[in-house]
Amino acid sequence: MQEEFIKQLRAKISDNMSLTEIVRDILDINYDAAYRRVTGKTSISLEEAVKLSKHFKLSLNSLFEVGSQSTIVTDLSPRPINEKGLELWFIQSLQNVKPLVKVKKAEIIWSGKDISLFRTLTDSFLTRYKMYVWLKDLDVDMAKSKITFDEWVTKIPKSLLESAFELSEVYNHINITELWSDTTINGTLQQVLYYFEAGMVSRDMALKICKDIHQVINQIEEHTINQSMNNNTEKHFKLYKCDLHTLTNTVMVVTPSQKAFFTPFTVLSYFKIENEATCNMMYEFLNKQMSNSKLLATAGEKDRALFFKTIHNKITLATERINLDYKMNFL
Repeated sequence: MQEEFIKQLRAKISDNMSLTEIVRDILDINYDAAYRRVTGKTSISLEEAVKLSKHFKLSLNSLFEVGSQSTIVTDLSPRPINEKGLELWFIQSLQNVKPLVKVKKAEIIWSGKDISLFRTLTDSFLTRYKMYVWLKDLDVDMAKSKITFDEWVTKIPKSLLESAFELSEVYNHINITELWSDTTINGTLQQVLYYFEAGMVSRDMALKICKDIHQVINQIEEHTINQSMNNNTEKHFKLYKCDLHTLTNTVMVVTPSQKAFFTPFTVLSYFKIENEATCNMMYEFLNKQMSNSKLLATAGEKDRALFFKTIHNKITLATERINLDYKMNFL
């Protein structure tokens, strides 16, 4: 394994450079100690391997996957445990996807168990409500408190909103493919009904959130028809209706040079996987899902209209349930 790792390090430098001297400087050891590591006479420790990998921008998978077909290394995203942590999570996510804007053929594929994160980070009550729900799940102090959404929404830090909006904007400048099913909307509606019935969201606010969800669906339908985001004809938008497989909220990033995907772990936490073989497997699976799904831009007006009508009907039913609950309180 060490021999293969050293080969990969050598491939990162030019012929006139001394790997031994570079290792010496990175690990802050003497020349003889560095030489023994480069020649395999002394084992490279895990800590040393990490330092070298970071310097050479070499994936840690290169250390542990040599000769293994069943072991991969993943990166775990930070867990946002409060408002500041959520803001940092948005900032890091932006750092992950912003470089894609400059890559002409870069694409994001979203397997939508829920509405895409990027679509729920606009200047809306829905965005603010999503943040409230996330923090209720992640922030121990907020979970214990009885603060309602109506109270919290007036106290949201401006920087938190700005970091969310900036992340959402990137989505408009990248090729996007989304896979949806008839149940993709269900989780968001259930969250609204849950906190409304628990008395944590007022009737007026719950109705405003539902109105925002209608607007998100209208926007997606427009993008589906135009096959682009916000009339950006250089970047495509494709929406597939998937009836066969369960969707997972997996985000896959594809560029001409590499692939990576982010798969959910807990609320807002995800594993980032860059292992080439695993990424190819996921990419093949997603493409298989697409082949068994309907591309709504070309499926025909009837199929497309029926799909979006079904989703709007679900939002309308949630709205009626909120209004009914309100009326029942006066009987």
